[in-house]
Amino acid sequence: MAGAPPQLIARVPAQLSPEAPNRWRDLLAGLSIAGLLLPEAVAYSSIAAVPPQAGVIALFAGLLCYGLLGTSRFAIVSATSSSAAVLAAATATLANGDAGLRMTLAIGLVLVTGGFFLLAGLFKLGSVTSFIAKPVLRGFALGLAATIILKQVASIVDVHLSNGNLIRFVPQLLEQWPQWNRVGLLVAAVALLVLWVCARFRRVPGGLLVVALGIAAGQWLNLQAYGVDLIGVIDLSLEVPRLPVLPFADWLRLGELAFAMVMILYAESYGSISSFALKHGDRVSSNRDLLALGAANVLSGLFHGMPAGAGYSATSANEAAGASSRLAGGVAAAVVLLIVLTVLPYIALTPEPVLAAIVIHALARGLSLQPLGRYFIWRRDRVLVICAVAAVLVLGVLDGLLVAVAISVVLMLKQMSSADIQVLGQMGGGHDYVDVQRHPDALQIPGVLIVRPSEALFFANVERILGGALRLARHASPPVHTIILSLEESPDLDGTSIEALEAFFLQVRAEDKLLILARLKHEAKAVLALLPALELEQVVLSGLSVDGAVQQALKPNT
Repeated sequence: MAGAPPQLIARVPAQLSPEAPNRWRDLLAGLSIAGLLLPEAVAYSSIAAVPPQAGVIALFAGLLCYGLLGTSRFAIVSATSSSAAVLAAATATLANGDAGLRMTLAIGLVLVTGGFFLLAGLFKLGSVTSFIAKPVLRGFALGLAATIILKQVASIVDVHLSNGNLIRFVPQLLEQWPQWNRVGLLVAAVALLVLWVCARFRRVPGGLLVVALGIAAGQWLNLQAYGVDLIGVIDLSLEVPRLPVLPFADWLRLGELAFAMVMILYAESYGSISSFALKHGDRVSSNRDLLALGAANVLSGLFHGMPAGAGYSATSANEAAGASSRLAGGVAAAVVLLIVLTVLPYIALTPEPVLAAIVIHALARGLSLQPLGRYFIWRRDRVLVICAVAAVLVLGVLDGLLVAVAISVVLMLKQMSSADIQVLGQMGGGHDYVDVQRHPDALQIPGVLIVRPSEALFFANVERILGGALRLARHASPPVHTIILSLEESPDLDGTSIEALEAFFLQVRAEDKLLILARLKHEAKAVLALLPALELEQVVLSGLSVDGAVQQALKPNT
């Protein structure tokens, strides 16, 4: 589970270098995606169980902040289905049915999420924040899509599902078959058909078109008389920004939930950002994107909006519409603002089954098993995918997300803690030194033991790795006079690793051997250089290559 690099540069041939921004293409792309973003923002509010204006506020906050601070020319930051589902599950757990407290908790959760993003960006944690492995993320996304779609079906047919998991939802939905609202089901089916047709024409704003048709049908056919609800008033009279008043214990709990929210939003956002950067040969900075996501969520939270992230569906729609710079997002924001200022009262007349159809259409791609196919080739990834899907289906959205994050972190720790130590030998008499187990023809240097940890040294593996190096040195034949420890995989060292290296230095000196640390990075070298001079006797701290360290070890006076 390697983290996303701070800067991602896709190396492509010269003829495929990023094209110059085209203002007309950005204008057309902005007009096109505006028709998708506004209906989706309102629809995702229903998933989060917050007022419809919360999604619109998140949309404006995301487009504004990412347009000013972000680095991807395709990313569209707005409300996302995954964060909406997590927000709904988290606030429902804490509020215990109190609607006012639930909204206050939602605001607090969005603000804490934004604060975590800002801290991650300020401390330049772009390379270490992606803790969710792709198999886990995609398995979670599949389970989440199935859960959200089923809840939307329940909303369409106007039946009540008690809080629980997908396993309980299905029987509840079928048991209430006689009470289903057939008219709502028909409205949603027609809306899905229109969206499916519009999807074949990339510049046709299917979401906006289906909303307009739904409003017209609702008034002409008087759908309310058949039990079809409308979304209701969208109140965009912004309040003065202020922090929610909550007990300290609730803030602590929100901090725990915000960590999970940051993980899922960052994994989803940087996944879409990096994939399009690679495709078009763009350069993006994960640290700046963290700051942009943090600013967007803080601004959204201050004005009582939803969490915001770079969802794949909106970002891919922006790229497909021909966007060539972040101007497309600005145009989309301006168009949405114009719609809000002119026809907002009419949007309140949208039938709820139409919004549910928009959500189902947006998430239908997430039900595809094709992206998961490659992970079933490898046994470990197969288990991860199955565990992630099962966690969401059995435990629910929030607990499923926490389990998915835990699975990823445990996997990372297991891989790093189970690292082995490689013995290196010279390949073909040249300057290259490789693992002798993988390359039996590599020659070991007489009197010199060259070892390299396969992973970075940290508290869970350092004592086992250094102990293994000592055992190899003691049982080497012929006896060795020098140990070369290559630390190219360890750019920095934690306290446990430094203490273990101190003890290792003393043991090597007690056995009258020379120790050369090769490929030592600047940060690690600076920390080790502060150790007492007595502990550094017969220890060489160097940034030399392994070949350079061997040459030094073989000098007569070394």
